[in-house]
Amino acid sequence: MIEGSVNTALRAVISLTLRGPSGRTERVDAVVDTGFNRFLILPTALVRELELPLTGRNHVILADGSETTFNAYTVTVMWDGQPRDVSAFAVDATPLAGMALLERHRLLVEVEEDGRVVIEARA
Repeated sequence: MIEGSVNTALRAVISLTLRGPSGRTERVDAVVDTGFNRFLILPTALVRELELPLTGRNHVILADGSETTFNAYTVTVMWDGQPRDVSAFAVDATPLAGMALLERHRLLVEVEEDGRVVIEARA
């Protein structure tokens, strides 16, 4: 089970431990974004710090309908106690955890300041 909380802006936030190929780890707070259907968005500076390997460029359509291309990298995320290799886009923005990361999980959010965020594997 992964737990987090709702911040003052009413965003569901979880803490994730990320590991790069050299073994270096960083802990980040990521906003759970149910409108983002990929795995992760990470700040470009963090991608550089972890020395993540570039895996390609992906064409994406943003929420406002505009189109752009992001560099994609592989990162290991500790997910429910297990290491999991996933794709992350490098963007100068707040870290986001998308729906691909939550696939086959249940998400509970108590939508109020300091409310609970719980992500648990479905049986």
